[in-house]
Amino acid sequence: MSISGHVPEHIHELTEKYAAEIVAIRRHLHQYPELSLEEHETAAFICERLDEFGIPYQSGVAGNGVVAEVRGVGDTESGSGSGSGSGSQEVVALRADIDALPIQEPEGLEFCSRRPGVMHACGHDIHSAALLGAGRILHTVRDQFAGTVRLLFQPSEERIPGGALGMIEAGALRSPAVNSVIGEHVNPDLPAGKVGFRAGFFMASVDDVSITVRGRGGHAAKPHQNIDPVIITAHLLSSLQQIVSRSADPLVPSVLSFGRVIADGAHNIIPNEVHLEGTFRTTDDTWRYEAHEQIRRIAGATAAAMGGEVDVEIRVGYPSVINEPNLTERLRSSAVEYLGQEQVVDIPPAMWAEDFAYYGRETPACFYNLGVGTPGSENAPVHSPLFQADENCIALAAGLLSYLALTELS
Repeated sequence: MSISGHVPEHIHELTEKYAAEIVAIRRHLHQYPELSLEEHETAAFICERLDEFGIPYQSGVAGNGVVAEVRGVGDTESGSGSGSGSGSQEVVALRADIDALPIQEPEGLEFCSRRPGVMHACGHDIHSAALLGAGRILHTVRDQFAGTVRLLFQPSEERIPGGALGMIEAGALRSPAVNSVIGEHVNPDLPAGKVGFRAGFFMASVDDVSITVRGRGGHAAKPHQNIDPVIITAHLLSSLQQIVSRSADPLVPSVLSFGRVIADGAHNIIPNEVHLEGTFRTTDDTWRYEAHEQIRRIAGATAAAMGGEVDVEIRVGYPSVINEPNLTERLRSSAVEYLGQEQVVDIPPAMWAEDFAYYGRETPACFYNLGVGTPGSENAPVHSPLFQADENCIALAAGLLSYLALTELS
């Protein structure tokens, strides 16, 4: 099959036709976010929309995942409808994540989250709406292509070990095997209307670091009678930063950050324990595991020198996202065909992490960025309660996913 000249225009027309519907889907998902492993209503809503579109699917994959398929019925040789969808065994997978974050969204947005303490602050509502929209578009033009587009609605991206592994283990990339996997992620640093690609290394690995510092609590007025875990923790936080500043190769990006420190004492009570939670990210697997050992060693030595003890737990998380170069270059060229040269940009690597990385360990994969920023505005980053997206990106994302899938099937 080759993509005929009228297909991009047809995709644009269908995108415009379904735009309001796709945006409404996103707004519903935004109002009813669910955390990782809890996406029951989200999955049910996705299945309801697939039923409306007439797209077959399997639910309950890896927990709350949904796998759907749009099967083309075009004949690759004659260009006529075969009616069987068997003219090609080519399979392209499009992936969206469906979970939300434990963040309280401030009031003010017309379709603000109705679930206290839960928010789609990472754009997964946009990813899911765009994928549903792409399914709708592709199902409409199924007589114009051969092969299969598999839609992966993946749960639990935000929580290690990640839903991608479960989807893969459940066979989401098999029967028949997919030839490539394509995914997108919102980027508020890019204005809506633009998309960004990078071949090769794109995103860092990620590991969760949990440390418990144990001392001996007591009255804050008699610190000499205690072993203060708060003071030990203060030294520990400073000492651990030397791993990045003095042990890491300066040419190998690394990040060690602690976002949660709990010392559950009081203004006049020194606690027995302090709990820390953080993240370690890098771009080199050998150094990654060396750093784990240094975290354990420095934490133990620092606490022991001050009379305390530590427990260190490091949960190995997602590997680095590596975009297969040939696939990425093809998709970038297709994006230029669909959006125009000025709307497609090259982007630098980032220390974000994504379990999309696992798909790339199984088959050629490409993860690109979808611009959602509003020009002239102070666009808050993802994982912020102030994150918002220019909704002009949503239908565009659906149309682009559709076109990328079609060009990969050609």
